[in-house]
Amino acid sequence: MDNNQLKKVYAGIAVLAALVLLSDAGGLYLFESMSSAGETSSAQMTADSNAKIAALQKQISGLESQLSTVGKQSAAAALSAQEVANRQAVASKSQSQLVTDAVAKVLPAVVSVIISKDVPQYQVTYQNPFGDDPFFQGFGVQVPVYTPTGKTESQTVGAGSGFLVSSDGYVATNRHVVTDTNASYTVLLSTGKQETATVVYRDPKYDIAILKIAGTGFPYASFGDSSALALGQTVVAIGNALGQYNNSVSVGVISGLNRTISASDENGNVETLTNVIQTDAAINPGNSGGPLVDLSGDVVGINVATVQGGSNVSFSLPINTVKTIIESAVK
Repeated sequence: MDNNQLKKVYAGIAVLAALVLLSDAGGLYLFESMSSAGETSSAQMTADSNAKIAALQKQISGLESQLSTVGKQSAAAALSAQEVANRQAVASKSQSQLVTDAVAKVLPAVVSVIISKDVPQYQVTYQNPFGDDPFFQGFGVQVPVYTPTGKTESQTVGAGSGFLVSSDGYVATNRHVVTDTNASYTVLLSTGKQETATVVYRDPKYDIAILKIAGTGFPYASFGDSSALALGQTVVAIGNALGQYNNSVSVGVISGLNRTISASDENGNVETLTNVIQTDAAINPGNSGGPLVDLSGDVVGINVATVQGGSNVSFSLPINTVKTIIESAVK
């Protein structure tokens, strides 16, 4: 009820109060002036007056009850508005806390995958580009020529991401991260410790691979339900951004579902992926193989591709699609 309605209620109470006073006074006057006409007539008029006064008092009581109800409703409305504001503040704080809690839950299981390869060593010699041609021997022209020394050196040639899926050292990543069968792989744990890894499975259909490191008691990620994802839902991507910044965190939303994409790796190999998740969480080269998690800290996708030159358009394999493959590979 607004202020105008409140004013009407107050005015009604005032009018009825005045009528009660007038009626009361009139009844007394009539009773005194008519006393000589007989007790019966006077008693009848007094009864009528009292009845009117009682009716007016009843109306006043009803208006007072309305006024009390209006007051309670106004207070309740004010309380409700304040409650909404309070809940919005709590929700804002909760969103931030949910993200940090989700990251804290999954981060110990996230790893960086370092790719190394034996690279031939060369020595530089300077030779005449015209060989033994006598005509060009006196010009003093020399060019550098790289000659193999017969030695090799292990060098880092790439990096990706992954996450532990069991306590005994199985790590999930993308197949394209570990596609080189001549390379060696090292897993960098969130603790900073490095472990030599062996590729135990490369899936021929999906861009998924499994590594194994020695040891037990590792923290591992839990799987969520990618079929329950909804557009606009908040997700977090974690990985080795650009192959340099391990354990990088980016936050975004689910911006598309059931996408079909054609993705190519640095070697020009192209594969078509179906039913993938689209997200605007920043996924950079090096994030491949890292987890996409929901606000419960459960893995709902494996980061697989990004659109070069696109504005935050990236893709992840739904965990429900590859969950069975992972579980079968680690047995």
